[in-house]
Amino acid sequence: MDELLSILKKNARTSLEDIAKMTRSTPAAVAARLAEYEKAGTIRGYRTLINEDHLKEDRVTAVIEVKVQPEREGGFDRIARRISGFPEVVNMHLMSGKYDLLLFVEGENLRKVASFVSERLATLDGVLSTGTHFMLKTYKQDGVLMDGEKADDRLQVSP
Repeated sequence: MDELLSILKKNARTSLEDIAKMTRSTPAAVAARLAEYEKAGTIRGYRTLINEDHLKEDRVTAVIEVKVQPEREGGFDRIARRISGFPEVVNMHLMSGKYDLLLFVEGENLRKVASFVSERLATLDGVLSTGTHFMLKTYKQDGVLMDGEKADDRLQVSP
């Protein structure tokens, strides 16, 4: 991966000046490369990683495995586009193995997520079966520990 993209993946708030120092470039050159990545669609957005255990609202996240019947002309793409159009679906991946698609679905409560699966997802033409798993706690997300102290990457030195 490009060094610039690697820096942003770790911390999207890194300033242009700091990125320029890290990459031995200028802020203007970094800004130009960022603009190119954004225009090409390589950079699709910038996010903040939130530890939702610290929030007062209770949301439910489910990981749903979906077995689908691929279409003759579109393969998995057409049904994947239909499923990705649901606002409850926050992430979706084509997978190898027993199931074809892996979805991350969010809802206000367990009942609403279960209703989404049984009434809207499972009833779609081409969906053969689903397996739903509810996430209970997040320990690590996007390479960041969510619980406990921040990891110290420095080498231990003893006298």
